[in-house]
Amino acid sequence: MAQALSLRVGDLVEVLGEEEILATLDERGELDGLPFMPEMLQFCGKRMVVKKVAHKLCDTMTQSGMRRMDDAVYLEGARCDGSAHGGCQTYCSIYWKTAWLKKVSGAADASAAGPGASRGVLLPLLQKNSFKEPGPEGEVRYLCQATELLRAAPVCLSFRDPRQYVTDVRTGNATVWETLRTIVFGLFDRYQSFSRRRLPRWLWIRGGLTWGWVGPGPNRTTPSGTLDLQPGELVRIKSKADIIATLGADRKNRGLGFEEEMAHWCGRTARVQARVERCLDEKTGRMLQMKNPCILLEDVVCKGLYKTNCPREFAPFWREIWLERLSEPEMT
Repeated sequence: MAQALSLRVGDLVEVLGEEEILATLDERGELDGLPFMPEMLQFCGKRMVVKKVAHKLCDTMTQSGMRRMDDAVYLEGARCDGSAHGGCQTYCSIYWKTAWLKKVSGAADASAAGPGASRGVLLPLLQKNSFKEPGPEGEVRYLCQATELLRAAPVCLSFRDPRQYVTDVRTGNATVWETLRTIVFGLFDRYQSFSRRRLPRWLWIRGGLTWGWVGPGPNRTTPSGTLDLQPGELVRIKSKADIIATLGADRKNRGLGFEEEMAHWCGRTARVQARVERCLDEKTGRMLQMKNPCILLEDVVCKGLYKTNCPREFAPFWREIWLERLSEPEMT
C-alpha cells in the first residue's frame, strides 16, 4: 500500500471512514500489529497533510536502535490526546497505516469531519482492545501504539543500511544535507563508543561523549525547582551547562533524563503547552503518576539529529528547574 500511494511529506490524504478502516483490522483492532486507537476516530473523514513518512523509528523500550516500519506515515496535527488511555499526557505522534488513508487533491480540512466520523462502528472494538490483562496486583494496564511498537516494527534497522537514507531524502523526511549530517554524527558516536571500550582515556575525544556533548552531572542528590508554570506562559530553556549542573551521574534530574536531542533546544524560547502529571509506561502499559509535574513545550520535539533522522518527533518532558519564566516583551 505504501508503494501504491507513494506518499511524501506534504501530500494531502483523507482518512477513511470507520467501515473502510474496520475492514482492514483484525479481531484485536490492529493492522500488522499496529492498533487503531479510539483517539484516532476523531480524524475519520478528514483531509490532512503528511508530516513525515514513518518508515523507521527509534526503539525506546529495549534500546535496540532503529527499527523498520512498513506502510505508515504521520499526519500534521495528529497526536494522541490520551483520552481513551487514562488521560496519558505523553502526546505521541500517531501512526497511520497507508491502508487507512487515500491520497486526494485540494485543500486540507482537519476541522470538519467527513461522513465517516460517526464513532459508532469502530468504538466498541477499539475500547475493548485498549487494555492489557491487569497487572500482578490488579492494576489497570493499557495497550496503545506506543506499547505495541516492537510488534508493529519487529525488524531492526542497521545504521549501515543505506536504503533508510535514500528513503529519507526520497520521501522528503530529510534533505541531502541533513542526511549527510546525521551519518557523520552516527559515525562519530560509533568511534566514541569504540574509544571508550578499547583506547586509553587520554585518547578519548571530549571525554568520550557522543555528539551533542551532554555529560554526567555533579550531583548525588539532584536539586528541584518550582515555577508553577501554566499553559500559555513564555519560557526560555536554560543553557546546556546550567541544565547539566542539575543532573546526577546518570544524566537525570530526579529520574528524568536530559539528552543530546533536548540540548539542541537550549537557549530557545517557547510557550508552555501543558503540565504533565501522568504518562504510560510503554514497557508495561501501567499509568505512571509523577511526583513532580513536568512541562511540555509547544513545538519543541525531538528532531532526530543524533538518531539517524528518526521521524518520530517525541515531545520531551522538561523539569521546571531547566526553564526560566519570561515576560512577553522579552520574546525573541
